[in-house]
Amino acid sequence: MIKVKTTPTKKYAFSFVIGGLLYQESVRFAALFVELGNWKRARELAVEQNLLQTRTAKTSERLCREICSRLKTLNEKELKLLVDGTVRDRGYILWLAVCRRYKFIRDFAVEILREKFLNLETELDRKDFEVFFARKAEWHDELEALKPMTKAKGRRTLFKMLREADLLSPENRIYPAMPSASLINAVFQERHKEALFFPLLKSQLEVGNC
Repeated sequence: MIKVKTTPTKKYAFSFVIGGLLYQESVRFAALFVELGNWKRARELAVEQNLLQTRTAKTSERLCREICSRLKTLNEKELKLLVDGTVRDRGYILWLAVCRRYKFIRDFAVEILREKFLNLETELDRKDFEVFFARKAEWHDELEALKPMTKAKGRRTLFKMLREADLLSPENRIYPAMPSASLINAVFQERHKEALFFPLLKSQLEVGNC
């Protein structure tokens, strides 16, 4: 039987390879936006003041554009928690933002990271990424078109993000997510399905009702 390839409803963007979770930069940018309440002005001021501490204005503009595209997926409560929350919650919120921004990362989180956690498989390795990528490339021509170097950079960046979000150890062991009650109430009580982006159990979310 010949398998007919259909066009996916949404293509996979791979621009996340620009950097990792961009933790410190994102927190600083979020604080500036919360103060100004305007994304365009926040981007302009961040570049003018070199808020992200880059070597060139061009690099600053590129990073600001990337960070802004991620942070725009967050609502007011989530942005304030990113600015004022704990180090761990900030990492989780930034992971949430990249999952919302990038379907490729979101699908990997749900189909690989969470499934391995639920199956008591404690390690995430290169093979997991390769299998996932190959499976998705069958239906996404944009993945097939990527150069091997870009694909490898995507894998390294994705694993880096997971480590920076405190969801993966330096040895690639999966860390169970431990969101605070504040994060649970701000995010998962209203958007239950987004808990699937994390290696956590449904019972952990009950704390939000305490």
